[in-house]
Amino acid sequence: MARASTRARVHAAVLSLAAESGFGGLTMEGIAARAGAGKQTLYRTWSSPAAVLLDALLEQSLDAAGEVAVPDTGDLRADLETLVRGMIAELADPATDRLLRAVTAELQTDPAIGAEVLDRLLGPQLRAIADRLARAAVACPEDGAELLLGPVFHRWLLRTRPFTEDWPSAHVARVLRAVSSGG
Repeated sequence: MARASTRARVHAAVLSLAAESGFGGLTMEGIAARAGAGKQTLYRTWSSPAAVLLDALLEQSLDAAGEVAVPDTGDLRADLETLVRGMIAELADPATDRLLRAVTAELQTDPAIGAEVLDRLLGPQLRAIADRLARAAVACPEDGAELLLGPVFHRWLLRTRPFTEDWPSAHVARVLRAVSSGG
């Protein structure tokens, strides 16, 4: 595991290189050179440029404690809407959209990347949402968490329709109706 200062330099390097040349232009040599680190240092922590990029992107999705945070103000509808709006903002950010799509494509063919996304982001995110739903006494909170996230990722990944200003509110309302009706 790379030291925190090395990790920060490597994350900054991979994000800047990816922004300049896209995912396809990333190499361990280029990342190491930009970060001022040895290539062996990178390989001791990450298996590939995709793994480095994923680690840097995941780091941006965590709170100060290194966890996936779900708001809990006591207003379930508002908390879920805040979460969905934040996800949409992150996914649609022009600075990271292309990179997130590249990593999403990579996880389809690289089981290690897929496992890391599930282990470090999607699993904790689903559990945190399910925990928030359970605290609100929602039946089948795990299903509710998937109902909340699935359409966001579907709409973003497949570009089926744009995210309008009112979509997050309407989506959360649909999810809450479904989970409250036992649907």
